[in-house]
Amino acid sequence: MHTDVLDLDTSRRTTVDLTDAVRDFCAGRGDGLCNVFVPHATAGIAVLETGAGSDHDFVDTLERLLPRDDRYRHRHGSPGHGADHVLPGLVSPSVTVPVADGEPLLGTWQSIVLVDLNRDNPRRSVRLSFVAG
Repeated sequence: MHTDVLDLDTSRRTTVDLTDAVRDFCAGRGDGLCNVFVPHATAGIAVLETGAGSDHDFVDTLERLLPRDDRYRHRHGSPGHGADHVLPGLVSPSVTVPVADGEPLLGTWQSIVLVDLNRDNPRRSVRLSFVAG
C-alpha cells in the first residue's frame, strides 16, 4: 500500500476540491483502488460536481439540515458546533475510487471534495491510500 497525507487550511472555504491531488497521487501506480480518508470527527469526503454551483447547493443543503443553534447535546466550541459532529453521519469520512492505469475512474463531472463546515478547526489532514489490484 502507498500512502500520503495532505495538510489543508479550510479557514476560507467549506469545500476543498481534492481531485487534482488524488490524480497526482495515483499517477504511475497502475490499477487498483484509491481511498481518500479524513481522520476528523467533524469533516467528510464527497464525490460531487464542482464549479457549476452544485458544491454551493450541497453546502447550503447541509447548513439547512444542520442548523447552528443550541439544539445539540454536544455543546463545546462555537454555537451550534454539535452540528459539525453530526456531519460525518451524512457525509462519509472516506470514499474509495477505482483506478485504471494510474487514473481515477471518475465520471465526467465528478470531483472528490473535502467537506468541512466546522469553523473551530481550520487545519485538516486527508490521507490518500493506494492499494494495487
